[in-house]
Amino acid sequence: MTAAQTDLPAEFLEMPEGLRIDRPEVADGAALWRIAKDSGTLDLNSSYSYLLWCRDFAGTSVVARDTADPDGLPVGFVTGYARPERPDTLLVWQVAVDASHRGRGLAAALLDGLTARVARERTISGVETTITPGNIASERLFTSYAARHGASVEREVLFGSGHFPNSPDGPHDPEVLYRIGPLSL
Repeated sequence: MTAAQTDLPAEFLEMPEGLRIDRPEVADGAALWRIAKDSGTLDLNSSYSYLLWCRDFAGTSVVARDTADPDGLPVGFVTGYARPERPDTLLVWQVAVDASHRGRGLAAALLDGLTARVARERTISGVETTITPGNIASERLFTSYAARHGASVEREVLFGSGHFPNSPDGPHDPEVLYRIGPLSL
């Protein structure tokens, strides 16, 4: 895989063997919904929202494709958007990897690849995401991302449990905002 094939700088091409980073397409929406559903940890959005995400936020999102799959279906994704009030901040909405591809560093490679691509197209000084307390995998992913990019991490509760509607499943955990920056991209 070359930088020209992925439109990413060479230092961010450390994808697990047999996988490539790509821009999502509307046809990927159903696969993203399935991966999110099967993750068991993400808040599952409607299938419609994943279709819209692949259409309207494809420039700030990425998918991983298995090069051996003739259909080219995604096996992982990162969705994000530039914050309207802070366009130099990329908010990462969801990160998910299909169970068959976990444990290979794919989520980190996708996050690095996404921010490298976005930085080539616009100024990006920081990344934000929210993580529910106890989601150790996400905490590790984003703190290691910050370390790789020489950035600090600030944490604060963005939405407390009281902000969410009542649910038959019980109260929603708070969402802790992770602010990562300034970035060295």
